[in-house]
This record gives sequence, C-alpha cells and structure tokens, in this order.
Amino acid sequence: MGHTPERIPVLALWSAPRCRSTAFARMMAERGDRVVVHEPLSRVVDFGEVEVADRIAHSEQDVLAALRAIAADKPVFFKDTTDFHYPALLADEEFLSAATHTFIIRDPAEAIASHHKLNPDLGCDEVGFAWLYEIFAAVQAATGTTPVVIDSDDLLDRPVETVRAYCEAVGIPFVPEALTWEPGMRSEWQSTSKWHQSTSRTAGFARRSDGSAEIVEANPVLRAYRDHHMPYYEKLRAAALRP
Repeated sequence: MGHTPERIPVLALWSAPRCRSTAFARMMAERGDRVVVHEPLSRVVDFGEVEVADRIAHSEQDVLAALRAIAADKPVFFKDTTDFHYPALLADEEFLSAATHTFIIRDPAEAIASHHKLNPDLGCDEVGFAWLYEIFAAVQAATGTTPVVIDSDDLLDRPVETVRAYCEAVGIPFVPEALTWEPGMRSEWQSTSKWHQSTSRTAGFARRSDGSAEIVEANPVLRAYRDHHMPYYEKLRAAALRP
C-alpha cells in the first residue's frame, strides 16, 4: 500500500443490478446534502457518453475525473451497477483509496429473477456479483480496510437501524426524514426508465414479493447463474453490517 492519498468527498454505492440501489440513491437525493449522480459508469459503457452533473463524459476515465472535479466544490454520492466491468476504475488506485466505497447486496435468486424479467437475454456476467466482489476486493486492497456492505433485506426490514448504521460507518449524519419521499420518476432515471419503474412508485423502502426464488430454481440457465454468483454474494454478505 503506497502513500495514503488525500480523501475526496465522494461516497459510492456499488450494486449488482436489481439489488435496490436506486431506492437507496433516492433516499440520498432526499437528504439534499450532496450532488447525487446516477450510474455514470454503467451509462458511459452502455451509451458511449453520460452527463455527470454539468459535465459530459465519454469514457470511464472522464467519469472519474468529473466526479473528482464536482467533489472539489460539493460532496458527491454516486451509485453504480456491475452489469459491466470497469477496468479503468480497477486501475485507478488513487480513486479506490481516496473515495469512500460502499456496497449493497440482495439474494442472487431474487436479483436474477428481477433482472431476467427486464432483460430476457441476460448473460451470466451481467448478473454482476462477481464483478461487484472484484471492486470490493480492489477497495479492500487499496485501503487496507473492509468496505461497508449493507444487505438490502435489512434495508427493507429495518430501514431506520440499517441507514443509521450505514451513516455511522461512513461518517455522515443520519437524516430520518430522508427515509420517505414523494413517488415519481426522476429526471436522471429517464434514459433507463424501465429499470426504475418500481422505485418510481415507492415512497420509502418497501418489500414486494414475487416468488422469484422458485422462478430461478425451475430454470436451469438461471439456476446456473445463481450458483456461479452465490460464492461472491456470500463473501460480501459475510462483511455486511448487522443493524
């Protein structure tokens, strides 16, 4: 571990797709104490360019530079999903150690069922837990400490305790009023709106049951995806906060 870089006021939430990270980001927007950036890396990979606050980025490196630049003026929260692989992020040891990287997880069978419903051509890598764990391990190696992980089941079952524990762990004030919000589609979700319909209808952290474990169990392809990603999920779960 080389020199410790200057901390930068960037708080990241990394998530495999369909792990309730948009609801968490919605709460962060409700707080109003930092610039909230929605999925800049997955969008730059997917669309070739992305707006990061008032800047346009055309590569992973551009995104990381934009986040640093915005953070020079105001603290930043961004969330991103690991349906893509981010080699430039993994190579940027300074960003890995200077920003605060946190992680949110969900039972892979539930995440896969939800993802497959929106993307029937889902491939194994896009499920995202292996790539999520890779970022976790890279941050751990760069910082010498275990990053903060929350289980989204805890977020739904014990929202106050879970968010309070998260805030304490990352050193930000707990704002209970931010746990509820007005339903509605937000402007930053428009380009990927089909992925955010369910969150747009919420007014807080809420559980919806969908029999997803059975759907995955009955489908040999999805079951193989689950079995592939389960060990990475288990490693992350072992590190999760216990609110």
